[in-house]
Amino acid sequence: MSASPPSSIPARLDRLPWSRWHWRVVIALGVAWVLDGLEVTLVGSLGGVLERPDTLGLDAAQVGWTGSLYIAGTVLGALVFGRLTDRLGRKRLFMLTLALYTGATVATAFAGDFLFLALCRFVTGLGIGGEYAAINSAIDELVPARVRGRVNLIINASFWIGAALGAGLSLVILDPRVLGAALGWRACFLLGAVLAVAILLVRRHVPESPRWLLMHGQQAQAEQVVRQIEDEVTRQHGPLPPAADNSAGHPGATGMLPWREMAQVLLHRYRQRSLMVALMMVAQAFVYNAIFFTYALVLTRFFQVPDHRVALYIFPFALGNVLGPLVLGHLFDTIGRRRMIAATYLLSGAGLAATAWAFNAGLLDATTLALCWSAVFFVASAAASSAYLTASEVFPLRMRAMAISIFYAIGTGVGGFIAPLLLGWLIASGDRHAVAAGYALGACLALLAGACALRWAVDAERRTLEDVAEWRD
Repeated sequence: MSASPPSSIPARLDRLPWSRWHWRVVIALGVAWVLDGLEVTLVGSLGGVLERPDTLGLDAAQVGWTGSLYIAGTVLGALVFGRLTDRLGRKRLFMLTLALYTGATVATAFAGDFLFLALCRFVTGLGIGGEYAAINSAIDELVPARVRGRVNLIINASFWIGAALGAGLSLVILDPRVLGAALGWRACFLLGAVLAVAILLVRRHVPESPRWLLMHGQQAQAEQVVRQIEDEVTRQHGPLPPAADNSAGHPGATGMLPWREMAQVLLHRYRQRSLMVALMMVAQAFVYNAIFFTYALVLTRFFQVPDHRVALYIFPFALGNVLGPLVLGHLFDTIGRRRMIAATYLLSGAGLAATAWAFNAGLLDATTLALCWSAVFFVASAAASSAYLTASEVFPLRMRAMAISIFYAIGTGVGGFIAPLLLGWLIASGDRHAVAAGYALGACLALLAGACALRWAVDAERRTLEDVAEWRD
């Protein structure tokens, strides 16, 4: 491990006005969540279709397994590529993981049986899991501190743009007058791969994170990148304000933290943050994966919605999820992280509990259930996005991508992997009360995460990343 003089680069990046350059970076990187939303929605929308004998003839449990194996892939991908992101750089990894996703999605379109489909979904998950670590790290390190909260929430909400896109694709392509079920489900995955190729071309122009370059002792390259950014922003906005003189408090240690020191950070120095982030991740992963991966099955089995019409009920669901962070995001930078994280988790838990009760009592039909989910996830989407924001900003730079990966793996491994299997099994039983109990479990997890956030959330709003967390030698 070596050390270098403190740098003014973090302050220079944080003082930049919002510009066209920031928009390009956010769009190029944020589309990772569009792709994830597309993938999840396609499997959710196609769940009933894939049970048909003229497609793959899956049963409900196998549909649940495809969702869980996708999640298992994202967990492994996050852990493997998260470490590589800290070692090799943000840019190399967000290009590599997107390429992996693209190849696996193309292969999914040619699946002929459950085993090959399951393998393709697992590899697709590897790519998306790697994206989470690389993208969250890069965005946090490039976006000014004063807007980091709202930008992160809005980017994470773009998942639901992908969800709406996936719903729209399935609605049109599965129509018997277009391609129908037998060929349409394959075309949906091929079109998703086409979108990924377009994104690869755009991402080539996103620079490496100057903070990562500093971490690896590459001061000259970091300075070059920042000057190029400043020159472009200056051409749009004119002379830039001076950077705050706060670099003296930031040590210039370089190199990644070894595993032993990472364990010290997570289990000793920041153990309360670690517990809080783990609970937030588990709760949001369980709630989303339990409900969304099995939504098509609930609609077709309990409300007799035709499988080619399932996508219609995803649009209001997606709308609530997109609007929540758009409307509430700025409050995370003004009212503050602690209050907003706690409020969104507690309110979403209460809404989910109320919906579970109404579903159990037989008070809902397909339309009113969709409206309930739209209202619940208006708040829950902001809560879930705040979990990723928190994981990416409350741990030191030298282990940032790995911290994101570890907590994503904990949350998704516990909540995301179990949830589709559990709900798939409960739905297969045909017992409405059992399904409602599964929803109620998700509500309890959200309420618990909200209570922990109220106690331990970090007041990170408008603070530079180096002030929020640093591991000092």
